[in-house]
Amino acid sequence: MVIPAKAGIQWVSFMERHAAVYILANKRNGTLYTGATSNLTQRIWQHRHGEVSGFASKYNVDRLVWYELHETMEAAITREKNIKEWKRSWQRELTEASNPGWYDLYEEVCR
Repeated sequence: MVIPAKAGIQWVSFMERHAAVYILANKRNGTLYTGATSNLTQRIWQHRHGEVSGFASKYNVDRLVWYELHETMEAAITREKNIKEWKRSWQRELTEASNPGWYDLYEEVCR
């Protein structure tokens, strides 16, 4: 995606400006964290570099194992709240449906 800027053209990753829900893990079947953001690339970078204090930082949860893009932040937040109410086994099943190896998807998001 290309966004005009005052000083020329700025390239912006597709993921950077879309509402998203994401699940982080510290390892396969490990501790899970669910969040929502308007800038997935930046938010995951913040988790990885300790710029987000709280649960994810405390338990070293920084591996992006699942994400879903949404049209609006309101939709993403609604989905996030929904997933947070799920049983852990359902969250694991959601992750494994698209990422059975629990691979870190951060590089995919940065493309």
